[in-house]
Amino acid sequence: SMRRLASILAVVALPVGFLSAIPQATAAVNSAPSGVAAQADDLPEWPEVGSARLVPVQESGPPGERLNLIVMCDGYTFEEIDKCEADVDRNQAVQWTTEPFRTYRNYVNVYRLEIISGESGVRCDPDEEGGPDPNKITPLRMIFQSGCTDPLARGTVYNNSNFGPNNPTGNGPGGPGTALPEGVATGNQQHNFYLDTYVEPVLDMDATPANGVQTLAIFNTFTYGGIGGTQATTSGGSPQGPLISLHEIGHSLGTLSDEYPYSSRDVVRPCYTGGEPGSFHHTIYDDPQEMVADQHKWWRWIGEESISGGTIGLHEGGNSFPCGIRRPSEHSMMRWIGFDLDQVGLEHMVARITGLRNKGQMPLVSTPEGTVPQDSVLWVDPTHPRFHNLDITWRVGGEVIDTDDSDSLDLGELDVAPGTVVAAEARDPVGPNGLDWVRNPSTNNTSTDSGYNGPRFVQTRQWTVGDTTVAPSAPAAEITLATMNTQPVAGDEIVYVETNHPTDRVVDVSWSLNGTEIPNPTNSRTLDLGELGLAPGTYSLTATVTDPADPGGVSATEEWTVDNALPTAPRDLSEPLTTLEDDLEHPVYFNGWDMVLEPQDDQTGYDEERFVVGQLRLDGDGWFNYFGFPEQENAPFQFRHSGTDIKALTYGNLGTGGLSRAAFEQTLPDTHPSGGFIPGFGTHFVEHRAIDPAGNYGDAGSYRATVLPGGSPECTRTLTGLQINLTVTSGVTCLENATVAGALTVRSGASVVLTDSMVAGRLQATGAEAVQLFGSSVNGPTSISATTRDVTIAGSTFNGRFTLSNNTQVTANERYSRLAGAYGPVLAGNTVNGELACSGNSAAAKDFGADNLIRGSHTGDCADL
Repeated sequence: SMRRLASILAVVALPVGFLSAIPQATAAVNSAPSGVAAQADDLPEWPEVGSARLVPVQESGPPGERLNLIVMCDGYTFEEIDKCEADVDRNQAVQWTTEPFRTYRNYVNVYRLEIISGESGVRCDPDEEGGPDPNKITPLRMIFQSGCTDPLARGTVYNNSNFGPNNPTGNGPGGPGTALPEGVATGNQQHNFYLDTYVEPVLDMDATPANGVQTLAIFNTFTYGGIGGTQATTSGGSPQGPLISLHEIGHSLGTLSDEYPYSSRDVVRPCYTGGEPGSFHHTIYDDPQEMVADQHKWWRWIGEESISGGTIGLHEGGNSFPCGIRRPSEHSMMRWIGFDLDQVGLEHMVARITGLRNKGQMPLVSTPEGTVPQDSVLWVDPTHPRFHNLDITWRVGGEVIDTDDSDSLDLGELDVAPGTVVAAEARDPVGPNGLDWVRNPSTNNTSTDSGYNGPRFVQTRQWTVGDTTVAPSAPAAEITLATMNTQPVAGDEIVYVETNHPTDRVVDVSWSLNGTEIPNPTNSRTLDLGELGLAPGTYSLTATVTDPADPGGVSATEEWTVDNALPTAPRDLSEPLTTLEDDLEHPVYFNGWDMVLEPQDDQTGYDEERFVVGQLRLDGDGWFNYFGFPEQENAPFQFRHSGTDIKALTYGNLGTGGLSRAAFEQTLPDTHPSGGFIPGFGTHFVEHRAIDPAGNYGDAGSYRATVLPGGSPECTRTLTGLQINLTVTSGVTCLENATVAGALTVRSGASVVLTDSMVAGRLQATGAEAVQLFGSSVNGPTSISATTRDVTIAGSTFNGRFTLSNNTQVTANERYSRLAGAYGPVLAGNTVNGELACSGNSAAAKDFGADNLIRGSHTGDCADL
């Protein structure tokens, strides 16, 4: 029978008034009608406040055979429904680029539940203009916990506090006076009501975790917020909203715990001192080899390069403690949003998807089990990952039959005796000899112990051969299910079709690309586009099904657009001090820089403009989703030596610990188990790329950036153009695009900053306060001595003897100098076409990772350059 889902647009309205329209909504709001159609005449039409509609975002198969994600929009007025759609599109775009969702997209249906709110936003939003509103009530009753009193509030939940016997004072999550008015349904009641009324009639089953249903409430605010628990929530408008979703679904779907080092962001807790934690990705072990010897928790992954960056082992802090407890990797999605899951989290998340959340069973439709005619054709229809096939094994009387992973077995060709047992096994090759995503060999089926031999990855079907013969099926050729074609498929995707199954034969499948037939010697129902080696571009793919019993007769076709045009992510960097000659773009900055990415794709074959995801990677660490910057609209990403603190969290950190940190981690004592933070001065390698809506990864662009400590002094005069012999006796003289035709002399106490300038004669500075050169050149000899504060030279050229003596470099960052070592004059990426002699400086000269080209000898404090 036809298993393809028709497009669904359920438009059903709330049967009673919503609070903003009718002040005294009653408990009847919580009672879902027994049937939508039966109530249709009594319901107000969309878009009345409180009414809703269920819109399919993607339908990969029957709801009973899929994980069903219901994204519920809360706090969007009718005029803002387009924003709801855009927020969900951005949210899903990021989800589909993140493993294991990217690979197992065909296992998931997604529906957007658009609910019309009488008010815009969310209750107790700590950043709401004019202050948090304790009285706002939206259809799902979303509220920032304690947001009316705590500016750092981030947990956003369904408000479930009412006046009544258990809450006589009305002290709700937002503080005194923030409870729901008496008689108004709670958030949980509303959540269940909308599922009962709008979702269950479409899914044709109870919308519960046991049936593979996952909800995500997306609420209308720019403020960072969300929470996990049984049902996830996320901010719709926050730049980080889609990343919050992934983290919270990690809780709700993946049963993963938080790995960050705090309970309250701005509070440093004592180290954990309890026993072994119940979380499967936290431990009190402190020796990785002991963990391996005891075969404890994630022991199978110890020493592996983490897919979220770094190495899997025992990393200090997690489960809301800064120390005394350890996690698998330096940073994964469950510690800092933006990164991917590490292997430990991925292993469990993929089991939750393939097992359809709490169902615990990988879908496999087949010939009904039992006794079958001795000449019948048996079949199984597995679910299809996007980038690998399941292994199908047939056994007849216990012996394996070679079928090239065919989903059908013709018993008539095998002359099988009655009473013989025939079995088919469908196995997802996620184990160590396949994808190597699941190393646990267990056959168990729990949220923390689902191995690659268990029912979430392996399904078997069994039949007994009878003594009857089959009644031939009438000619038919149908495609009953196929790879979604509502948008283009990726250029390396495996496209599939499922067909009707005659009792006595197998229908034929042929594939063609741009009208040219592709050989299909095994009559495969799948086509691996990645094996075709397609040139960049867009293609038309067609699958045609015919019945050998009716040559030239019945047929069915399915068509797809193949998107093999790779996306790009052009960058725009902030203005540097200078740019070094290198094989890559190599700017130099004081303290840090900004980067704007503009992910883009030609999107041929799409009906409308779709969100394109950007990613960046710092120093070969884990890929990190580009979202602009927190709390700012259309902002560049800010890289800084110690990051930027926003609401007690640090972003864009170049120092130890990675891009994201708790702000307090940057200043913990050196002796603290999580202390010893070193700011990230030096040269960094940055990669960036885009991922398009089809899932194609664009080629990564890259550059280097050198970050120096300090800054330039404020100019008291600025000179440009031609200068003759120049003597600086006081203040700060800045030369920009200037030429000094003779000598440049800097007297005691004065400072000079040269940018893109040239000195034709000598440069002599004695007792100066600061001497800085960026992208400049000196053709005569250079002598800089007894400087009292700073010598910083980058990207400059010296064509004579260069002497640095008795200079004092005052550190611009005490923590860096203390933990990484004192530095003297800064020489980064320069060319010295002569001798470089350095002596008596406060510390050795330092290049901060940007090599200098020195054609002559270099001695003394510069010997190691």
